[in-house]
Amino acid sequence: MRIMFLNQAPRDAHTTDNDVRRIEAQLRGYASPGTEIIYGFTDDFPGAMVHEVLGKAQALNGLAHVVEAPAIIQRITWAAENGFDAVIQSNTFDPGVEGGRLAVRIPVIGLLRTSLAVASSLCDKIAILGPLDSDLPSAWRTICAYHMDHMVVGMRALGIYKDFKSRKDEIFERTVLLVKELIRDKGAECIIPLGGKLIPYLVDPAELEKATGAPVLNTKAIGIQFAEMCVRLGITHSPLAYPPSPTKHIHFLQKLHG
Repeated sequence: MRIMFLNQAPRDAHTTDNDVRRIEAQLRGYASPGTEIIYGFTDDFPGAMVHEVLGKAQALNGLAHVVEAPAIIQRITWAAENGFDAVIQSNTFDPGVEGGRLAVRIPVIGLLRTSLAVASSLCDKIAILGPLDSDLPSAWRTICAYHMDHMVVGMRALGIYKDFKSRKDEIFERTVLLVKELIRDKGAECIIPLGGKLIPYLVDPAELEKATGAPVLNTKAIGIQFAEMCVRLGITHSPLAYPPSPTKHIHFLQKLHG
């Protein structure tokens, strides 16, 4: 089984081969024996700089996810035509997932939607943690589009998305504080953390659960194992909900004129 774990952006010039191998090793740790996890990137595209500008300004508001969706969908179609059994969108805000499902028939997995479904089977009241306050409105709109807003009782932001590798202890302590607040003030029973660079890549959700008493879901692990289940059972998104398209990867590279 081959699964592409697709980054929402082109590969950064500062991302080394060792960085990619480290991420793939962590992701393989969530997979079953025999499952091959390939960490992929979109091709560079006009507008890719939007993500960098918003990130540096600490103003991630969902705009980049709108701009990058066509590049994500293009890469999903490439994966479907090149031997991949499923594609997981690595970003927990699910950019490009809905469009990707309209383009291919292999499973296209969004970590937010899948984690919401898992959390809803484990509890009655879900809380969301995002990296920044600016992340939360677009996340809420997506949750409403998934018809899961009735289960989400609270959303909080860590306020940290810069120099995070050197701030692991601070991120852990801040997360514990927010989770306990959501439990106390909102009655939250399960936590979905958005922003995978922080949780689980930097901070282990299992350690957060020990410190707070509430399940803190590992969105990456859930996405991988759900994708494996879909492939093994031969199931994918419904053709009634996502009518199949005759488009091929090449069509996403072609202009109408010239």
